[in-house]
Amino acid sequence: MLLAGCTLVGGEKEPVSIYAPVVQVAADPAWPVAQWQLGIPKVHAGGMLESRRIAVRPVPGELQVYKGALWASEPAEQLRDAVLRTLEDSDKIAAVARQESGIASDYRLELDLRRYEADYGGAPSPAALVEVHAKLVRSIGREVVAEQTFREAVPAQGADVAQVAQAFGIALGEVAGDIAGWTLRSGKSL
Repeated sequence: MLLAGCTLVGGEKEPVSIYAPVVQVAADPAWPVAQWQLGIPKVHAGGMLESRRIAVRPVPGELQVYKGALWASEPAEQLRDAVLRTLEDSDKIAAVARQESGIASDYRLELDLRRYEADYGGAPSPAALVEVHAKLVRSIGREVVAEQTFREAVPAQGADVAQVAQAFGIALGEVAGDIAGWTLRSGKSL
């Protein structure tokens, strides 16, 4: 009886669409080969980015979420997965893994996800905006050896959430490729 009451109070459940951007990044043949191992800890993300809700900025200074739409995983985990897979698939690094896997890494790639939102910016359709600050850190001594901010904005083909999610797949792929190449070059130059 108690369960039935909860159902009545909650009313009809709204259908939810779950989106998982498809990220495909081809390794650049010019990327150097790294003979060192890399650990990627959990990505730092704050506020709305710690949620599976899909953030949208209809006007400057206002952040909302798409109703009835969720990411399959949080944006921070999408970013880490994309960078990790890009480096693994590149065959340009001795080893790369999630930091908590326990591998002995020479470097850590610390990522701070600053923006992951659909931003209208005055246009009729939004752009998928991904902004990340990356630091390559020596595991011993914790010295920052390189850092850079990466930003990609990919216009969606329309205002539909599915079109926006598709644009996020492209933007995330561009950022993951940029971070992977930068990481390999920054480690090689040490």
